[in-house]
Amino acid sequence: MLFALAQWLQSDFRFLRVFNYLTFRAVMAAMTALVIGLMCGPWVIRTLHALKVGQTVRHDGPSAHLSKSGTPTMGGALILIGMAVSMLLWANLNNRFVWVVMAVTFGFGLIGWVDDYRKVVHQNPRGMSAREKYGWQSLIGVLAAFYLMFAISESSVAGMVERFTAWWRSGFSIALPAHMNLQLPFMKSISYPLGAVGFVALTYFVIVGASNAVNLTDGLDGLVIMPVVLAGGALGVFAYVMGSTVYAKYLLFPHIPGAGELLIFCAAMGGAGLAFLWYNTYPAQVFMGDVGALALGSALGTIAVIVRQEIMLFVMGGIFVAETLSVMLQVVWFKYTRKRYGEGRRVFKMAPLHHHFELAGWTETQVVVRFWIITLMLVLVGLSTLKLR
Repeated sequence: MLFALAQWLQSDFRFLRVFNYLTFRAVMAAMTALVIGLMCGPWVIRTLHALKVGQTVRHDGPSAHLSKSGTPTMGGALILIGMAVSMLLWANLNNRFVWVVMAVTFGFGLIGWVDDYRKVVHQNPRGMSAREKYGWQSLIGVLAAFYLMFAISESSVAGMVERFTAWWRSGFSIALPAHMNLQLPFMKSISYPLGAVGFVALTYFVIVGASNAVNLTDGLDGLVIMPVVLAGGALGVFAYVMGSTVYAKYLLFPHIPGAGELLIFCAAMGGAGLAFLWYNTYPAQVFMGDVGALALGSALGTIAVIVRQEIMLFVMGGIFVAETLSVMLQVVWFKYTRKRYGEGRRVFKMAPLHHHFELAGWTETQVVVRFWIITLMLVLVGLSTLKLR
């Protein structure tokens, strides 16, 4: 809204032209989300206490976690509030990418909210059934994938409609432009053409997979939010580069008109995330819950698809990948050994991976900070691909 107002008044008030700079609005978006989060945090925590939405702690986990039972969860709502207000104030709301990222983020957040609400308010330990949860996630993921197939290739609504019509009349056959190929890190001109089916499938798996990977990582005080902020900040840099004709050409990246506006979203996510960390750092006053983890993971996945950095999200979000693989490997190996030997065996002391290190003797703070450091290193590797190509 402030951006639109500045556009309307800048002919009379020249100083308002500063709103045309993405970097200025990104800084203001981060500051706005941070201040809103810090101010609203106590109210959100009191409200969650009043609703008695306390976290239930696993009794088979580390014994140190038993003291956390009853800590309010669903605190991810605080992050979404800060992001929503900041985006409405500072983003260009006519940008086609802003709305799809917002829709996916808050759609997954709503799924997480329902799941958390059933668990802690209705005292249903299952929450949403796996079929129901993944069904709604899949619906949003597929719809977003089809939308992005046209939105990335066309910069105007008219062009998107025309391309969709041509796709419909051709019997669902469409040739995607080269800038929608799968980009390979450290390669200047080598990319992999996906085709329409491949693009939709990859987009679906990136969005849904990233969402659930972040959710699995959310298990310790402050563990997940800093990697989200770091990876989101790096994706914001990629968005800024690819949205600029000058930087994209200089750094040999595909130019995606309008992608630069996602820098505002990433900045707002970073500011809101740091505000949440203020209350989530050890010992946590509030937990994120599925409402925050599912939303933030889906946001990272959607932005990575738009800026064609799916592989780099896999690298920069290496902690999320490791946590997910640890759960998958633990389950598969346990079922295999139980069938083969009559007794289930484990690869890790406990999954996800952060619990394994806790049971191995690391303190909770050591696990969290070391995972942050690893994420920072991986993000720096990702950012190095801007020039090392």
